[in-house]
Amino acid sequence: MLSLNKMIKYIYFENANEDNIMKNKPIIQEKSSEKVTRFLDKNSLHKKDFAEMIGVTLSYVYNLIDNAIPFSTRGTTLERIATVMEIEPEEFEEYKIPQEPILVDDSVEFLKDAMKEKGITMINFLKSFPRKKRLDIVDMLRGALPVPIDFKELTMIGQVLDLNKDDIYSMWEKRMKQVLELNGMNIYSNAALVNSMFDCAKKYINLK
Repeated sequence: MLSLNKMIKYIYFENANEDNIMKNKPIIQEKSSEKVTRFLDKNSLHKKDFAEMIGVTLSYVYNLIDNAIPFSTRGTTLERIATVMEIEPEEFEEYKIPQEPILVDDSVEFLKDAMKEKGITMINFLKSFPRKKRLDIVDMLRGALPVPIDFKELTMIGQVLDLNKDDIYSMWEKRMKQVLELNGMNIYSNAALVNSMFDCAKKYINLK
């Protein structure tokens, strides 16, 4: 029978050996191609729809899921894929440094929060828009584009998320002010003109 001291030493060395085995055990990371394939299968998403959402050809998607061919290393493509899959682009080992500056837009964050609050998946959200608009929506959500300046387009997004007119208008007005400032207008020294313009817009869309 082991003495108490020997038993303690035995347990210590057994645990140490287990820790070493765990540390030395290779971490098997799921290949990016397998990750995309599993996502498409899980969501019953057609490869053609996926191609349109990330702005590539159908043959390119087949290349993405082909284990025999290296996965894409294009930052833009990986960010679009990650946005559609609702994951971080860093989850792809091929992703290095963002190729484009990321826009931090409160309106975009508001739309993302509305999606989460209403339990709308990215796939269902994107499928709510015409095919030609889906890539723009993806780019907006990944921080490459601001919200649309076109009020009808912004309204279409708001309707999918069941937003009220006030929320949609607020985003549009903020976007309009950004455009005016970017094009050289001092909206503060021209406050009377700017306010008058937006008052007319509110009346036009029946907010006043």
